[in-house]
Amino acid sequence: MTAGVEQGGAERRAEAVLAGMSLDEKLAQLVGVWLNVNRDEGVVAPLQDSMQGEEVAFEAFARDGLGQITRHYGTRPVDPEQASATLAARQRWLRDHTRLGIPALAHEECLTGLAAWQATTYPVPPAWGASFDAGLVELMGRRIGASMRALGVHQGLAPVLDVIRDQRWGRVEECISEDPYEVATIGAAYVRGLQSTGVIATLKHFVGYSNSRAGRNLAPVHAGAREVADTLLFPFEVAVRDARAGSVMNSYAEIDGVPIAADPTYLTRILRDEWGFDGTVVADYFAVAFLHTLHAVASDAEDAAVQALTAGIDVELPTGVTYLEPLKQAVTSGRIDVALVDRALRRVLLQKARLGLLDDDYEPEASGPVDLDDAESRQIARRLAEESVVLLTNDGLLPLGDAAGRRVAVVGPNADDVAALFGCYSFVNHVLPHFAGIEPGIAAPTLLEALREELPGAVISTERGTGVDDGDRSGIAAAARLAAGSDVAIVVLGDRSGLFGRGTSGEGCDAEVLDLPGAQQELADAVIATGTPVVVVLMTGRAYAVPEIVGRASAVVQAYFPGEEGAGAIARVLSGAVNPSGRLPMSMPRSNAGQPYSYLHPRLGGAGSVSNVDPAPVLSFGHGLSYTSFAYEDWSVARTAGTAESIRCSVVVRNTGERAGAEVVQVYASDRIASVTRPVAQLVGYARVELAPGAGAKVDFDVPIRLLAFTGRNGRRVVEPGEVAVSVRRSVADVVAERTVLLTGPVHELTGAERRLTTVSAEPLPPR
Repeated sequence: MTAGVEQGGAERRAEAVLAGMSLDEKLAQLVGVWLNVNRDEGVVAPLQDSMQGEEVAFEAFARDGLGQITRHYGTRPVDPEQASATLAARQRWLRDHTRLGIPALAHEECLTGLAAWQATTYPVPPAWGASFDAGLVELMGRRIGASMRALGVHQGLAPVLDVIRDQRWGRVEECISEDPYEVATIGAAYVRGLQSTGVIATLKHFVGYSNSRAGRNLAPVHAGAREVADTLLFPFEVAVRDARAGSVMNSYAEIDGVPIAADPTYLTRILRDEWGFDGTVVADYFAVAFLHTLHAVASDAEDAAVQALTAGIDVELPTGVTYLEPLKQAVTSGRIDVALVDRALRRVLLQKARLGLLDDDYEPEASGPVDLDDAESRQIARRLAEESVVLLTNDGLLPLGDAAGRRVAVVGPNADDVAALFGCYSFVNHVLPHFAGIEPGIAAPTLLEALREELPGAVISTERGTGVDDGDRSGIAAAARLAAGSDVAIVVLGDRSGLFGRGTSGEGCDAEVLDLPGAQQELADAVIATGTPVVVVLMTGRAYAVPEIVGRASAVVQAYFPGEEGAGAIARVLSGAVNPSGRLPMSMPRSNAGQPYSYLHPRLGGAGSVSNVDPAPVLSFGHGLSYTSFAYEDWSVARTAGTAESIRCSVVVRNTGERAGAEVVQVYASDRIASVTRPVAQLVGYARVELAPGAGAKVDFDVPIRLLAFTGRNGRRVVEPGEVAVSVRRSVADVVAERTVLLTGPVHELTGAERRLTTVSAEPLPPR
């Protein structure tokens, strides 16, 4: 992250400012303000309608200063240039009309791009995971950060590093993968990209949020300390220690009865004392007040503020519900030591100093004309969308080619709906539904429109058939008739992303079952029954249990809300202009009975004679097909390695088909015997390798032993000696080759200094 002043100077400047502050001025730096919230047409944060209170004038709220400005661009549709001028004016007011003249830090949502009107909207995080392309995600983060920085924004509330644990959870669409190693590598890449522009990345949601009981949003989490440490914490550790993330946001979760917002074990001991985090911990919106109103572990707002500040939450967002008057009362009454206020304040001021906000010559400037959806950003959005499309099955129907002269039926609720391209934290689905008549502000064709452009020689006809979740069956017969009279049918199914029950996917839009919403399965069944070759396109935020579709359709394509360039990406995959290379970042369930499920299960987590329920997915993590073929040769693994060393392995992969393509080489490890139960397989490395026809590459992996560590029976993180199977696979269920490594030496207890990520290199080989 770029700095306004060098480290030592930043600390001295922060200390000098702190020394002269009154209590009111201190507390003002620990809160945000959220203006222009639409209170009449729907909420965009949990219980916002009951927690926000009456809006006050900016000048009155900020008379003693201000820590943060909440979602200046992301609360309602605003012209970027005009909004930039307004933000600069507010910063000048803080400089000129408060005693200390400290500017505020402005934050915005940026999970799928800056969540502002007219800004590029990229694919959702599961698409990042499907791409297995950390380098491209880093480029995306850099472009998002550049847009934010141009507008005077300092902090982005992303990435989400929650590991997918239950497909029913509505916020699966915000998560990268069910695998913690992939979440760590892709998430850290986003952090590096965003922070390279001087914008602070905020890690969400620390920790355990995705492991909620029954997949319900904001439900209790019952996870053992070992599961939290070995699975859920790892992505955050990598983002803090390796990518140097500048901020962390607490999870709303309560783990085993203790809300994270009041738990110093996570917010202080692990995050700061063990990992060395020196940034700010910001509260998820209203999370401090929720200690009283939702969790009932605090008697009132004052008690909530005391518990949160003591635990380690530095900044209350989105506004000052508890950290102003309630916290002031706690300090003046002696209930809490002002030293804890100063502890949080130092972190806030140091961050502002590093950003240059405490410089004497700081001058807020409006951006002037700005293009938030420029050609470079759209190109990155296009590449990521293309790389993330997963070809699940194909009997040879795809690619369609130019389809000249062929009758193509395009049916389904998501075929001609632009909102189907976007997740719940896109501006289109997060904010615009509350502002009728406002256009998205970005060019985003629907899939139907993209197919007509991609297949100009085809005769394309369309029927909607049914809605996403309205249960309307009146159009199914017409859709089936159209398909019966066509040469090929493309059935476009999936989700509608929204918030708090207004969608089938998204925050607060949890699923009771994993059947396709509404009457979509019936539509698919009716079209497939016509005998016309059928391509099913799933545009979703989660994985659904659709074994009949997978087994009966001629081809099935999975696209996780692919963003503004997503329709064209899918169309190009269907035509063959793009060779699909995406891989499943989450297992595709066979039935509803298997949830919660993760491929990272121990032996008892698989099928067995003691239960009639088989949790095995219909398609496994890492699965994905291509229009070319790849062969693996010469899988080599070191025979031994010390418990404090690394495992070196390599493989040759060749493109044996007739067209260029990308293979995702996946390396897994399995403990043969350990002192605690271990996953039957876990990803420890991957490489996305682009190969021309006939070309090959030798791919080397240097796997740190740290990835084989686990929490032993004594509660300490260790690597044990013994046999470990190391394999190269096409997916977790498709083993190409496996070798056994003997780990030698004593039990190694982790120190924290160990390398956490696998080093990967690829050497091109000449065609044969």
